[in-house]
Amino acid sequence: MILGHYGVALAAKRAAPRTSLGTLILAAQWADELWPLLLLAGVERVRVVPGYLPANSLEFVSYPYTHSLLALVVWGAVLGGAYLLARKYVRGAWIVGALVVSHWVLDLVVHAPDLPLWPGSGTRLGLGLWHSIAGTLVVEFALLLVGAVVYVRATRARDRIGSWGLWAMLALLAAILLSGLLGPPPADTRTLAFGALGLWLFVPWGYWVDRHRETAVTATAKL
Repeated sequence: MILGHYGVALAAKRAAPRTSLGTLILAAQWADELWPLLLLAGVERVRVVPGYLPANSLEFVSYPYTHSLLALVVWGAVLGGAYLLARKYVRGAWIVGALVVSHWVLDLVVHAPDLPLWPGSGTRLGLGLWHSIAGTLVVEFALLLVGAVVYVRATRARDRIGSWGLWAMLALLAAILLSGLLGPPPADTRTLAFGALGLWLFVPWGYWVDRHRETAVTATAKL
């Protein structure tokens, strides 16, 4: 899943208005942001198999440290704790931790049964929505749309950057999903890993957009 994670991050702004969108994106996509680094290091493994699933050509062989449920619970505690120490914002810390874990829950919907419960677990789960391109598109875009609506209602643009910067980010995310579904698969795992590192772009982008927006409560108080 791609868009769904960003949709959840956008919606989380309503629950933690003092937490930047950049931080929320970092948390929601932590698993996929860390994964290419471990892939390049040879710690985790994936195979590019054209036609493996209609909506995904990747066979996830081993990714226990980024995509097992237990690992993400631990990562959630680490990131949430670090955020609490840095910002002293309890609600934001809980939301950051929950977003990290939410990655596994959302991936459960689309993945084939390849998500481990813990490193070394023989049980692998996945509901397999990637067997349907149409179903994948509906769920991905629905989650992104709902998240965008919640975020837009919870915040107000201070200037044009706060408006078009957000919509440009959403448009690029949609283009990435469509190119992944409709375009050719990656040439090899190294190409895949370097391409996946591009997801880090959306973290500073989220901070940039959020700096040019304000919470709806603040905006109303100024009227």
